[in-house]
Amino acid sequence: MTDQKVLFPQLFLRFAIAVTMLSAVADRFGFWGENSAWGHWENFEKYTKQLTFFLPEILSTFSAYVATFLEVIFPLMLIFGFKTRIAAYGTGFLLLIFALSMTIALGVKAPLDYSVWVGSTAAFLLATQEEYFFSIDTLTKKS
Repeated sequence: MTDQKVLFPQLFLRFAIAVTMLSAVADRFGFWGENSAWGHWENFEKYTKQLTFFLPEILSTFSAYVATFLEVIFPLMLIFGFKTRIAAYGTGFLLLIFALSMTIALGVKAPLDYSVWVGSTAAFLLATQEEYFFSIDTLTKKS
């Protein structure tokens, strides 16, 4: 059984990771208006091509769609606590790939400014939890 002292910090970590990722998706569709980093999908595709300069253009564009899909699915899984460990590992690896791509394409400072390393590490830490409180996983756990 997981220590009860981690109940709320763990829940907060799940939500913090999820909301942060969903905010990035909202940004690429212009949801944040003047506060947007990308503002619209075309700018996000350009940014993705910059980070994946080593890929053929079609794969670079495809990776923008795949990343966006995963940045919606994994956070929803984290929020509801459905297959939480899988979602946490998936998030950790997705952010790790993002951090490495940013480092290679933009330099060391870029992923540090956006705390991508922290997000990846937090997701991996979440994946190591024995049990996930307030989750579908706990509700459906076989006794």
